[in-house]
Amino acid sequence: MSSQILPNARAHPWHGVTPGPDPPQLVTAYIEITPRDVVKYELDKVSGLLKVDRPQQTSSSPPTLYGLIPQTYCGTQVAALSPGADVADGDPLDICVFSERPIDRADILLPAKVIGGLRMIDGGEADDKIVAVLANDEIYASAEDLTDLPIRLIDRLEHYFLTYKLIPGRDHPVSIEERYGREHAFLVVEAAIADYQNEIKIYPDREHD
Repeated sequence: MSSQILPNARAHPWHGVTPGPDPPQLVTAYIEITPRDVVKYELDKVSGLLKVDRPQQTSSSPPTLYGLIPQTYCGTQVAALSPGADVADGDPLDICVFSERPIDRADILLPAKVIGGLRMIDGGEADDKIVAVLANDEIYASAEDLTDLPIRLIDRLEHYFLTYKLIPGRDHPVSIEERYGREHAFLVVEAAIADYQNEIKIYPDREHD
């Protein structure tokens, strides 16, 4: 029997959803974690379901919604934008989204306006965190660049990523090399879309009997 996709089958959040209505400025974000979560949830790349990755090792919790941009991949072009990184991390591009109203559930899609990012290196791998605001947010949607947000919000976001993998007695693999504005963030999003198109093969060739 030939394989078919049922009409009511759920789209894969990474492969079955477009990067957004107007990337790199306006993108779609798939949310994996909310600010209330003390467990790190992560998209299972094979099934497209949300899975438990690990309990947070510290008391720090994410100050924003946190997830990924569909149909992106951190590969060679993303790594080229990150001096000091040997390679990129081979995952979809991460995105952090500020929302004035609490959104307390994950496994959702939302429209996000890209305003900047953090150039993070994790174990020698480029692991950029795009910073965005909910596109139709009554408070944050007026922000055009990272500098339009209160600096303490970005301080909290940076602190989270500098501590979310801390384990007492072990070396810490994460560093944040810089904060950047929207123009560089646009380049990173475009590079991640190009890496997805060039390097991801969803359906490998099959040998026929």
